Amino acid sequence: MKKILYLTMMLMAFAVNANAQQNAEIKFDKVSHDFGKFSEDNPVQECVFTFTNAGQAPLIINQAVASCGCTVPSYPKQPVAPGAKGEIKVQYNGKGKFPGHFKKTITVRTNGVPEMTRLMIEGDMTESATNKQ
Repeated sequence: MKKILYLTMMLMAFAVNANAQQNAEIKFDKVSHDFGKFSEDNPVQECVFTFTNAGQAPLIINQAVASCGCTVPSYPKQPVAPGAKGEIKVQYNGKGKFPGHFKKTITVRTNGVPEMTRLMIEGDMTESATNKQ
């Protein structure tokens, strides 16, 4: 009887441990985007970072925070199923900013592996043709 009880407890512990190993895993197609050169006449630029949940559990994006108020990320608020794809859309608004090179980061926090990923955007905003005269 003791052997059966011991064996049952071992099987339960193994099942709980195996279930705990199932994690979400976020994999981005790319982690940086270069807008290249654009004029301050057209200061709003957008890009999309596509990711896949390569894990075995639903992926939840807890937050996506930009390093500056001129950069706004939007992300799915619902869990992303294992094997499914999702998008983080990023909008950069250079209106009122000095022309020149910029580099901004977006910190993404999830319930998966890795828990934190940094995405980067950069570009060169050139002076408006009307300002050069």
